[in-house]
Amino acid sequence: MSSELGESEPTFSHEENNENLENNDNDDLIEMPQNNESYKDNRFEAGNKTWKGKVFVRKNHKESDESTSQHCHESEPGDDQLPKKRKGKSISVSESRILYPDIDDPVAVRKPVRSCTKYPLSNFISYSNLSSSFSAFTSKLSSVEIPKNVQVALEVPKWREAILEEMKALEKNKTWSVMTLPDGKKTVGCKWVFTVKYNSDGSIERYKARLVAKGFTQTYGIDYSETFAPVAKLNTVRILLSLAANLDWPLHQLDVKNAFLNGDLEEEVYMDIPPGFEDKFGSNVCKLNKFLYGLKQSPRAWFEKFTYSMKKQGYIQGQADHTLFTKFSQDGKIAVLIVYVDDIVLTGDDIVEMARVKEKLALDFEIKDLGSMRYFLGMEVARSKDGIVVSQQKYILDLLKETGMSGCRPADTPMDPNAKLWEEGSVPVDTGRYQRLVGKLIYLSHTRPDIAFSVSVVSQFMHSPFEEHLEAVYRILRYLKANPGKGLFFKKTNERNVSIFTDADWAGSVTDRRSTSGYCTYVWGNLVTWRSKKQGVVARSSAEAEFRAMAQGICEGLWIHRVLEELKMKIELPLKLYSDSKAAISIAHNPVQHDRTKHIEIDRHFIKEKLDAGIICLPFVTSSQQTADILTKSLARPTFEHLIGKLGMIDIYAPT
Repeated sequence: MSSELGESEPTFSHEENNENLENNDNDDLIEMPQNNESYKDNRFEAGNKTWKGKVFVRKNHKESDESTSQHCHESEPGDDQLPKKRKGKSISVSESRILYPDIDDPVAVRKPVRSCTKYPLSNFISYSNLSSSFSAFTSKLSSVEIPKNVQVALEVPKWREAILEEMKALEKNKTWSVMTLPDGKKTVGCKWVFTVKYNSDGSIERYKARLVAKGFTQTYGIDYSETFAPVAKLNTVRILLSLAANLDWPLHQLDVKNAFLNGDLEEEVYMDIPPGFEDKFGSNVCKLNKFLYGLKQSPRAWFEKFTYSMKKQGYIQGQADHTLFTKFSQDGKIAVLIVYVDDIVLTGDDIVEMARVKEKLALDFEIKDLGSMRYFLGMEVARSKDGIVVSQQKYILDLLKETGMSGCRPADTPMDPNAKLWEEGSVPVDTGRYQRLVGKLIYLSHTRPDIAFSVSVVSQFMHSPFEEHLEAVYRILRYLKANPGKGLFFKKTNERNVSIFTDADWAGSVTDRRSTSGYCTYVWGNLVTWRSKKQGVVARSSAEAEFRAMAQGICEGLWIHRVLEELKMKIELPLKLYSDSKAAISIAHNPVQHDRTKHIEIDRHFIKEKLDAGIICLPFVTSSQQTADILTKSLARPTFEHLIGKLGMIDIYAPT
């Protein structure tokens, strides 16, 4: 009992230091018996009215003022002399007041400011390196609390206004007809989703409430058929960022308001009454006349209509990425537009055409110009004369807060180099929670290649996670705590080539002995794509594993080459593919078939064809300079930090 109370209620004993006494929350304490002693042995002393036990409880001030003052007067040795310390014995309340004269002050006054953690986030985040405008912008991103449900939102005037505005827009557009549900028909559920749109200066553009249909309840062939619709590849977005940094292209962001309401619905779909408006509609249902967010066929219909509008204006749809649209002027200038559902990025050097297409889109759709690109798909974009930095600081801080790890001890690397994860573990954990955490980390890896390998490993246990797997996820979060503001830096360079680094960790998986491939590509000196993936088959030699990784890297390089060709950008051939395996390079150049190559014959012919065409070359690089090594295995801190520098990652939020 005494050991459990030792930290929160220390006794007035001289065996303990003064710091423990000052940190006591109790104002006035007297001793109470804690052992099985008789009441007679633990009765009050006649003189000082204190117990002889060792556990303290609160004492009523009003009842003890008179006796306390009398005892203080009798026991004071002098005005400038404290009571003599009695080692191993408790002291009375009056003596404690002499030793600690501020003990009767309020706790808030008596105690110093305390921290709940040894590792506060302020040790890892600083805004001193940012411009005043961008610092204000990032600080405002977390200034608004997003409601969890419609009941909470309706109690806040701003969110209530946003909900009513959305309902007004839906009814004005005749999105549905209210009627009784026909016999034999089923309804699709719906819910409200809330977000905040920001201007480029950090001010709130609007509070956005969106009614979303629960499309997962739809049945194929009854209320939907074709559903495929492309969305922008984030790899393409990073290529555009590298070009914009090198060519000083402006980056503008547009938002399409109620994008999915721009198409007519052909299927017969019935939806439940929007939450919060049950009293208004009664027991009726909504028969949808137009598409709504969440329906399986909505993205396809919206993208077809948007594509038609862009082609009508003379834009060419990309084939390497169907969401990329380009238009070239007669004087050689270019306007580039890429769309991700209803978020649009506009860039290029044809300023006149960029202004014209904004006006035309505003006529065809309800478009909001958000100004310079600052916050896109949860990614913060900072720009200076040196280049562009893309990070997900807010996303990481929200994730740490959600998991309760804002005060955790940080880690130097995302994965222990000696850790080995097996399929079976000691204690199973909640599968849903594990999958949600890993899913968020997968999205985070779009700007954090330093966690790509560790996220790839933990995602292999999504179907049946155990405690050991969850601890590995927590290790990644602890690493993110150490540098939440780290991101990709797209700098200006004189390079105009494409470089590819490929590597493989032969038989690295302890569960099935499959190898892990990793590659990363650079466009004009900036990292744009990367991947860490377990190979589909077991490699019988390290050369085979490296050769398969090499083939994947070449495929990525060819896709980048195609994107740059569509943008009519200068490309220096051949593409350089760096490998640290002399055996794999030898096999690629050697057309002789032998035992080590007959089971990878297709990859060998594919690579040889590109070599002969002069599209790629295969220079050798030492293992210490192999950037892709960070994507194939967990590394010790010195090597890990060295390769992070080669990836081009910086932390503009790091304290100085």
